[in-house]
Amino acid sequence: MKHNYLIAILFMAFLTSCSTSDDTATSEQPSENDYFPVANENFWVYDVNGEFSGRDSLYVANDTTISNQSYKKFKTKELANGFFSGSLSGNGVRKSGDKILVSGSTNVAFLEGFPLDLAVTDFVIFKENASDNEELGTFSGSFNYQYGEIPFTFSYTMKSVFQQSLASYTVPNHETYQDVKVVKVIVNLTIGGVASFQGLNIPFTLMEPQNVVVATQYYAKNVGMVYSDTQINYELVDVSQLEDELPFPSTGSQNIKEYLVDSSAN
Repeated sequence: MKHNYLIAILFMAFLTSCSTSDDTATSEQPSENDYFPVANENFWVYDVNGEFSGRDSLYVANDTTISNQSYKKFKTKELANGFFSGSLSGNGVRKSGDKILVSGSTNVAFLEGFPLDLAVTDFVIFKENASDNEELGTFSGSFNYQYGEIPFTFSYTMKSVFQQSLASYTVPNHETYQDVKVVKVIVNLTIGGVASFQGLNIPFTLMEPQNVVVATQYYAKNVGMVYSDTQINYELVDVSQLEDELPFPSTGSQNIKEYLVDSSAN
């Protein structure tokens, strides 16, 4: 279960980094199509292959208001297995021009007795009229994490980048979709800590800056997100001198694939 703790932290980094985005201040273009229909009762069912395999049922539950803005609240029927469904579940989604924005709040208890409240506000996860390699949104921040006697600081930068438009795309071993847009979400993370030794506080680096999450998401016209391929990798520096055992292993790698198998999008 130790590996699960860091994965939960990475989900948290994704959600926390949604808390502020400069992109919403720019001029908005009208949307000619709908690559993520967000009407009430729309749903998407994904088969998830990865460490947490299973089936996610993501759906638009109801209208909600956040900071005087109207959103569609997304939920999953059960705890999500996939990165995409897990990132949207419990949060608000709205369309603004040709963009899709995510807002809301959530609570993550990635260690027993240590819940963390998160707030998210209008992070751009999709833009229809973006150019190839255009950065849609970016945010840098940090949060603290106390484990035993060691305080850790997680410093992250998350960004969403439009990749390309495709006339058609065949999801591996699944359906072929027409008019597809590809977006990549990247989380870069570094971890530092402070260890006590003979009365001295000694700063140290637990993890050098690295892209710990790279999620590639495919959106099909009038359907929504049809396929997500998320790669999670990290490698810590040598921590053999630490007295306390860490709650996660020194290296980790996992791939999460989410395949759309059923949907109703109006």
